[in-house]
Amino acid sequence: MQCLLIYTKKKKFLDAAISSTNFIINDLNRTPKSEGFIFSYSPLDDTCVYNASLLGSRLLSRVYSYTKNPELISLAEESVRACANTQREDGSWVYGELSMQGWVDSFHTGYNLECIAEYQKYSGDNSFQIHIEKGLSYYLNNFFLADGTPKYYNNKTYPIDVHAPAQLIVTLSRLDVLKENKDLADNILKWTISNMQDSKQGYFYYQLKKGFSSKIPYMRWAQAWMFYAFSFYFKDINNGK
Repeated sequence: MQCLLIYTKKKKFLDAAISSTNFIINDLNRTPKSEGFIFSYSPLDDTCVYNASLLGSRLLSRVYSYTKNPELISLAEESVRACANTQREDGSWVYGELSMQGWVDSFHTGYNLECIAEYQKYSGDNSFQIHIEKGLSYYLNNFFLADGTPKYYNNKTYPIDVHAPAQLIVTLSRLDVLKENKDLADNILKWTISNMQDSKQGYFYYQLKKGFSSKIPYMRWAQAWMFYAFSFYFKDINNGK
């Protein structure tokens, strides 16, 4: 959104973004917490999924940077605060609050970090930096093996999902730490290219599993995410060249 508005100067993109904030504010449910609240995953439920609420907060804060509507940043801060307060002492987050949502995984952790960092960038409020630092430490130390294998979960490797290495690059870039973690990023990308890219047709696989893998060339989940990751990598490492 930011780039579209800066480079195109077309108001229709801002109008579309503002319309999206209206959906977040008016249609999503809110679960009150001791501090702040958590946006629901959809208008049809009241589930507390942290990355979903934070994605809403990120959009609100981005639009706020253009409109300066105080309601947007106030709601974004409340959601970020509620989600940040659910971070565990070791820096991790479980996926959500239902009994069946107690797992800790790689790319949703990356989402959380990315969204909180984006909130701080667009709001100027840096009060959640300690959560970012703790979360980043946990993220880097628990989801990537020495040989470059990107783990799905904190406590097991399989299935190896292509979204995990892609989100690593995006998260590091959004937190402005990609260059200082270049060796890790290179190791993960090399492993992904060697093990999850089709040697003949060039597309990326969806998931590797023990005994059986899904090599379907999903456009949104696999190809788009890897192209997205490489765009951040080349922007940061090669200065867009």
